Amino acid sequence: MLGANDGILSTGALLLGVIGAGGDRTAVLTAGLAGLAAGAGSMAMGEYVSVSSQRDTEKADRAMEARELATDPAGELAELRGIYEGRGLDAELAQQVAVQLTSENALETHLRDELGLTDTLAAQPIQAAVSSFFSFTVGALLPLLAAGFFTTSGAGIAVVTATLMGLLLLGGIGAQLGGASIGRGALRVGVGGALALALTFGVGALIGGAI
Repeated sequence: MLGANDGILSTGALLLGVIGAGGDRTAVLTAGLAGLAAGAGSMAMGEYVSVSSQRDTEKADRAMEARELATDPAGELAELRGIYEGRGLDAELAQQVAVQLTSENALETHLRDELGLTDTLAAQPIQAAVSSFFSFTVGALLPLLAAGFFTTSGAGIAVVTATLMGLLLLGGIGAQLGGASIGRGALRVGVGGALALALTFGVGALIGGAI
């Protein structure tokens, strides 16, 4: 959702800035395609680096927990028992649960209950990078296609309309998924997007008028 929002707004703003500067249709579309490629690539690389760092941290935590289990199993069992007591179990039951769970796979039990690490939630850098690349691309295509269907004189209105409609839609969906007010979520994203579009159009117009 965030990648698509970024793709819509950054590409729409870029297109509007070029339009404001007086760029012709070729310049507008070239800038839009370049912005799409650069933005999608940047999102993918940034996500890959970020999630790779998270994965490295998880690997380090796993190695540290394995060392602690090898050198001090009794202390680690007591630590696990304390975690279960903190969740509401009495001392005897917490001890029984800790012993039974660690008898199956002590390392995975400690990673899950002590550090919150599971295979399901493990960091996946490539998956995150691909997802960010395509979500940004899909979002960026909305204002880009709107600009492509119109001549330069009508492209500005088309880009603004497509960008704001896309932002309002995604803002509402995001708010609904999060259990928040759909109207408030859509309006917040829409107002922010409108301000960004106005700013880039104004910058483009100033630059175009000065050249």
